[in-house]
Amino acid sequence: MSRFWSPLVHRLTPYVPGEQPRLTNLIKLNTNESPYGPSPKAIAAMQAATDETLRLYPDPASLALREAIARRSSLTAEHVFTGNGSDEVLAHAFQAFFNHGEPVLFADVTYSFYPVYCGLYGLPFETVPLDAGLRVRIEDFNRPNSGIVLANPNAPTGIALGLGDIEKLLAAHPDRVVLIDEAYVDFGAESAVSLVSRYPNLLVVQTFSKSRGLAGLRVGFAVGDPALIEGLVRVKDSFNSYPLDRLAQAGALAAYEDEEWLAECVNKVMATRTALSGSLAELGFEVLPSSANFVYARHQDREAAMLAAALRERAIIVRHLKGPRTSSWLRITVGTDAQCAALVKALQDILHRNDQSPD
Repeated sequence: MSRFWSPLVHRLTPYVPGEQPRLTNLIKLNTNESPYGPSPKAIAAMQAATDETLRLYPDPASLALREAIARRSSLTAEHVFTGNGSDEVLAHAFQAFFNHGEPVLFADVTYSFYPVYCGLYGLPFETVPLDAGLRVRIEDFNRPNSGIVLANPNAPTGIALGLGDIEKLLAAHPDRVVLIDEAYVDFGAESAVSLVSRYPNLLVVQTFSKSRGLAGLRVGFAVGDPALIEGLVRVKDSFNSYPLDRLAQAGALAAYEDEEWLAECVNKVMATRTALSGSLAELGFEVLPSSANFVYARHQDREAAMLAAALRERAIIVRHLKGPRTSSWLRITVGTDAQCAALVKALQDILHRNDQSPD
């Protein structure tokens, strides 16, 4: 603490990102990064952009990237906003749309950055409990609000809602923004982007960090009605007019256009996810149905904290989130087949050793 801090800084409870340890021979299954890396075309595009033009500012509007994203859904560039990772896009959206005097609504078990944004901007919020199976119940969001935020698929559970449920929410709250955070949508869920042209209150946020393997580049985007996009631009240009540098724009554009690489990587992750879920179930874990690049699992009679610590001793790290409804669960990123096989073998050893321990 410092006497120079403003009162706001004293009140903040910052987001805690997933650990990035420097361990030898680490199997890193805690931050949902792609195990396969970005498209080779993206790497080539960034290498080509590393020239004397770096002395010039980048396109502040990221027009070429926005046009490519828009074309995929038969929209216009005016429907698309880009930012420095989806976290920045989300931060601008909270500031632009959720200060109407009523609380922002989001699930009680979801991306833990949402309450942090509210604390930073002084926004009231309410959490809506998931049901006993850790699923979203759309009807529970029917209460006065400044806006609604849903991660779909949800994190850390991995459970996805269908478009029918999203549409019900949009129709029930026509005067408030409904933000759908689709960081993991490519791994088996339905994107709400197809609803944008019909619902002016819908904002869909996606990222290049997961399925496109560009977590280190920091590129995110939003798709919505042009009036919503204009609001985001007004906030951006009051904060940082150049959020995406030249290399980021070049790499993201090439990655977005390489649909073959995306499909190849996503299909491999989904196949490994199925095998991993089955192996964990055989070891006595309850595994939630996942439409993301991770699984959420808890063992029937072993504490999650103990399992996470024992895995770490074997240079395998997974995410253990403390909290009244999350402390018994582990969120495990789907890695390569070899990484997941090593995880399962380590868990077998840990559980067997525990079984052999004297009471």
